[in-house]
Amino acid sequence: MEEKNIKILYIGDVIGEPGFNFLKENFQILKDKYQPDFIIANAENITDGQGTLERDAQKLLGLGIDVLTGGNHSLDKIQSHKFFQASENTLRPLNYPKGVYGRGFGIYEIKGTNLSIGIINLIGRVYMKPLECPFRAFDYAYDIISKKTPLIFVDFHAEATAEKVAFYHYASGKCGVIVGTHTHIQTADERISEKGTAYITDVGMTGAYDSVIGAKKEGSIHKFIYGTPHRNEVAVNDLHICGIFCILNDKGTAKGIERIFYPPF
Repeated sequence: MEEKNIKILYIGDVIGEPGFNFLKENFQILKDKYQPDFIIANAENITDGQGTLERDAQKLLGLGIDVLTGGNHSLDKIQSHKFFQASENTLRPLNYPKGVYGRGFGIYEIKGTNLSIGIINLIGRVYMKPLECPFRAFDYAYDIISKKTPLIFVDFHAEATAEKVAFYHYASGKCGVIVGTHTHIQTADERISEKGTAYITDVGMTGAYDSVIGAKKEGSIHKFIYGTPHRNEVAVNDLHICGIFCILNDKGTAKGIERIFYPPF
């Protein structure tokens, strides 16, 4: 039987209304170029630069994005908790304690095929909240998903590059793609392991780059100079889209990965 390839487009952390509007204006360009079968985006900062309210998640899903992943800010807006509980295609990290609103993984049909894909959202622990072990949380989800589909995609939301790289080596061969998120700065280390897992340490952000990782410069600079809290406001200038495009075969093995930064600096 002929091998079937699945094309996946992943959009890095969409920062506030400026990031969303720029993505919306240019999304068709990406879809025309890559013709993805499945689209994922990280939405943990879509609402005013911190959190994910239903209204903003639905705007992203309305573009044709299939699944939204998150991170440490996903549940920052208390008004979003019931939405996370009800939504099947808006994820938060799996390794929050039992009983937290929402879900950390899901299995989704790939339109136009007879295939499905498992999406797992995890959060690291180094320089982050001391949550449950992401490695063991992955094992839990993998045991469930792998019985139903070999196609598995992981968003690993973490501060430390060492933790992300360690997870890549730990999970290599068990999933087709691992994308690192959280630091908002795209890394240039995309690769495919000998066991067939595509990886990048950080996808980067979709938003304003005349900023400090998406926030207006002045407040961030003052915070570092004075050591006191300052208001973070979403920046609006020099907008770019970060992401990756990857190809999996129907056995879940990565056949290609391409880093996206649009438009170039």
